[in-house]
Amino acid sequence: MELRHLRAFVSVAEELHFGRAAKRLHLSQPPVSLAIKELETELGVRLFERSSRRIEITPAGEEALRDARAVLARTESLRQHARDASRGSGGSLAVGFISLAAYSFLPSMLRRFCATFPAVKISLHESTTDRISTDVETGSLDVGCMFSTPMLPSSLTYQATNRDPLVVALPEHHPMAELKRVPLERLAAEQFLVFERHYGPIMFDTVLATCRRHGFSPRIFPARQMHTIVSLVSGGMGVALVPSCVQVMRREGVVYRPLRGERTPIETGVCWKTDNDSPVVRSFLTYLPRLSQSKS
Repeated sequence: MELRHLRAFVSVAEELHFGRAAKRLHLSQPPVSLAIKELETELGVRLFERSSRRIEITPAGEEALRDARAVLARTESLRQHARDASRGSGGSLAVGFISLAAYSFLPSMLRRFCATFPAVKISLHESTTDRISTDVETGSLDVGCMFSTPMLPSSLTYQATNRDPLVVALPEHHPMAELKRVPLERLAAEQFLVFERHYGPIMFDTVLATCRRHGFSPRIFPARQMHTIVSLVSGGMGVALVPSCVQVMRREGVVYRPLRGERTPIETGVCWKTDNDSPVVRSFLTYLPRLSQSKS
């Protein structure tokens, strides 16, 4: 059974006339008649009752017609999806991201991409930088939004998108919350909420190095996600050094203040497999923002 058999069958069933069906298919009548005969032989049933004046579809033909239409519809859908995927306008895309990306470039990037390519099915997976890079390398993810890292596998390409200076997140009633800019050394006695090093080595090392430049080693309380850190600040569990883009998370009970004499940047970006030639991935990458330096 071939698609030409099904197309001929559907056309004859809808026209109830071999001549009109042949014209619709841009064929002469004999190939259409032969296709119907071959299909009836293969199915072992009569699809049409023929007389010198008219053609009628049989009950078996009515049943077969539903299936034939469904097969042709799925075939056309397959063809369209293949065309879309080849142009990067269809298919699927798996994106891994750290929470920080959700506070900065990722939402607007996704909005613009989806407006242009609504047929692409996007799956989002929140994770950590080390896990994201591994999953992109193995192909579990197509693209990863992550902290910059010196441990990037050689098979991946990385492009920076943001460099956000550190600001301090304080409980709203903290004495330093009244200042426009906070001297970091005056927070030396505080407990600092910070990423566990395993989950955020760049953030962990940057926070410790920044504090040491201001003359102290911080007492740390580790957490795994940025929203957890900010929530703990709100609850009075300590203070936190966070990238300035986190200020969009307007958590009740938390204020953000720039640091006096300090503009340490935190870099985030996107990685993908260098040899990934998927049109969908390539289309997505064209929406990467130009590297921006946020102001505190």
